[in-house]
Amino acid sequence: MSKQEKKGLLPARRFPEFRHKAEWKVKTFNELFTIGNGRDYKHLASGDVPVYGSGGYMLLVNDYLYDGESVCIGRKGTIDNPIFLTGKFWTVDTLFYTHSFRDCLPKFIYAIFQQINWANHNEAGGIPSLSKSNIQKIKVAVPKPDEQQKIADCLTTIDELITAQTQRLDALETHKKGLMQQLFPTKDETVPKRRFPEFRDKGAWEKKTLGEICDMQAGKFLRATDINEANKGSTYPCYGGNGLRGFTKTFTHNGKHSLIGRQGALCGNVMLATGQFHATEHAVVVTPNEGISTDWLFYKLKYLNLNQFATGQAQPGLSIDNLKKVELKISPDKDEQQKIADCLTSADKLISAQTQKLEALKNHKKGLMQELFPAMDEVAA
Repeated sequence: MSKQEKKGLLPARRFPEFRHKAEWKVKTFNELFTIGNGRDYKHLASGDVPVYGSGGYMLLVNDYLYDGESVCIGRKGTIDNPIFLTGKFWTVDTLFYTHSFRDCLPKFIYAIFQQINWANHNEAGGIPSLSKSNIQKIKVAVPKPDEQQKIADCLTTIDELITAQTQRLDALETHKKGLMQQLFPTKDETVPKRRFPEFRDKGAWEKKTLGEICDMQAGKFLRATDINEANKGSTYPCYGGNGLRGFTKTFTHNGKHSLIGRQGALCGNVMLATGQFHATEHAVVVTPNEGISTDWLFYKLKYLNLNQFATGQAQPGLSIDNLKKVELKISPDKDEQQKIADCLTSADKLISAQTQKLEALKNHKKGLMQELFPAMDEVAA
């Protein structure tokens, strides 16, 4: 037994009614609950019982493996995403579930599961895997059930706030997506479904190619040794196809430009860069012609889903020649273009503010958990 275990454990923050209670006790998961194995569901018919795998919800069936509160963790695949379930459910063989809790509450165990670095318990070199025997040996500190309940209630309240804020963020993103679908004409339309009143008599949008309305050039090659992770003094942001890569002493462009990712997983990714910056060869720098709003073109490029024009299987790529041939419809009035861009920019600002609010809540929960639970290294029995 370690010195830490001998002397007992106390969290940095304790609710007033428990400040003079006993120290937390160190126990193994095997002492606290039983781990159950998931099973195949293919023999079951459709129903109203949810089936879960290591990646989350899968489908509904007509029978259940367990009925009650349970904390689940991936056996194979996604092993770092604990799931709390209640009621009737079924888990497949890639997901462990827990039951038969002894002197501990499932919601409290769920909080502990969220703090464990499950990658440290991975037993495979390829697909991440956990074993029941290894999980059972993990040691954790636990207080009496009444204190567990207080902590679980506190964290549940924060989780409910996080869920509500996540739903609000999803609603804002859905609203923006719907706006774009109405503010840009479809393939068979000559005007958008929704048009600002002052532009309703401005006529049909014109059919063009990207090559006709903007200039597109690949960024400039830069050695990895010339890119710094941090902004040190008079350096400039360096962008690749997937966003900010770091900072460099030179810049290739000045002003506001759309950047299109040329290769890899984020091929077709579109971002907006402003000021003085360096673009690498993995990004296409887009400069609109006279009469085309830079902001409008940025949103239009995102709306076009440029990844569909990529070629290649193992390493998808976008050529500038192919990009120039992409067809689109544009408003002949630059003021209308800017009005659309301003509307979508407002939506982005709301999304950004909501994202920051959600991140702040998650960070608050993380900090609170660090104070509500004693600091204890993960060790095996």
